[in-house]
Amino acid sequence: MSFLNPVFSTENVSYRDGKRYAWLVSLLVPAVLGCGPLFYWLTGSVAAMWIPMALVYGVIPVVDLVVGEDLNNPPEEVVPQLEADPYYRWATYALVPVLWMAFLGNAYFVGTQDLPWMGVVAMAVNTGILCGFAINLGHELGHKKSKLERNLATSVLAMGAYGHFAIDHNRGHHRHVATPEDCASSRMGENLYAFAVRELPGAFRRAWFLEAGRLERHGKSRWSLENEIVRAGLITVGVSVGLLIAFGAVMIPFLLATYFIGAFHLTMANYVEHYGLLRQKRPNGLYERCQPHHSWNSNHICSNWALYHLQRHSDHHANPGRRYQSLRHFDDLATLPNGYFGMFLVALVPPLWFRVMDPILLEHVERDPKRIHFDPKRREALFERYGLAEGGAAALSSLAYEDGRSEGQAA
Repeated sequence: MSFLNPVFSTENVSYRDGKRYAWLVSLLVPAVLGCGPLFYWLTGSVAAMWIPMALVYGVIPVVDLVVGEDLNNPPEEVVPQLEADPYYRWATYALVPVLWMAFLGNAYFVGTQDLPWMGVVAMAVNTGILCGFAINLGHELGHKKSKLERNLATSVLAMGAYGHFAIDHNRGHHRHVATPEDCASSRMGENLYAFAVRELPGAFRRAWFLEAGRLERHGKSRWSLENEIVRAGLITVGVSVGLLIAFGAVMIPFLLATYFIGAFHLTMANYVEHYGLLRQKRPNGLYERCQPHHSWNSNHICSNWALYHLQRHSDHHANPGRRYQSLRHFDDLATLPNGYFGMFLVALVPPLWFRVMDPILLEHVERDPKRIHFDPKRREALFERYGLAEGGAAALSSLAYEDGRSEGQAA
């Protein structure tokens, strides 16, 4: 098999991955977020430092709309070969130094240039978005079993002061996703900002509880270096203190804003990934197994290339062990109308989000309230607004129409 142009084959199947080199976009897009100083030096304008943010949030959503979706899946017969190919792992490993160089380069620029406050804000926004990409890489690597990949995940998560993510995501969110027990699953009628107030502290508390419990079961102190949160926290503190000593007080607002923006990007991702979707509780009190239809999916090409297929989130939650290059599209899934960057912009304006997403959610669940994860405070208002009936059928009063679906159809 040629490294440059490989063909994955079995006795009956031959497959060439047409997206093999597209994953380099996952390195290039975060690298752009370290180019604010370059745009400033080329133009002499502080406003030019906003170009990286504009490229991510202006260009990518438009390209997603124009280019459309990728519905192709690799044949299951060649997936073991595809996942064993080291190229795809190195395509993630290579992003680690790119992220750190961009982060430290941005901090150096802020610390050594006499920037107006708007310039510092622009650099904090770019660097915060960069930390969002770091969390995405930590998400991909943190699911893997190898010590190298997990250590690299800790490294990039620490960059954005979010070292607890892998614990909360793997052992908390994946277990409770799309249920009322999950602080990282958004509810129908819940706006992004209310969700952030619930999710940000909830994720840390859950991660600490899980990691402390694991260590205590093994007879170890929760404050030891065996604690993944402590290890990541020491990296964050060490880097932050080093930057503060090197560049002075300007690092305090810069880093605080950077860390918050990075964390808020994860919050936006969690918000759009499971909005209003609900797993059913069985008679034995346990929830049904997570299936692809319990996550919102997006096959939009450009943003998926920039995020290591994060947006094929339906397959990821149903099969968390699959590597990004082999995640699949499924028919009849809850599907977002744009990639994540476009949907983040929509989520920032709650009335627009509800106007866009509530009808799509209702259509996906066939207007059955039993399949919807409601915000308890908004449940009655949503029933009235959308003409929903407790029995599970759509009460479209304007048409005097009853859907007539049985209650068992929701299970």
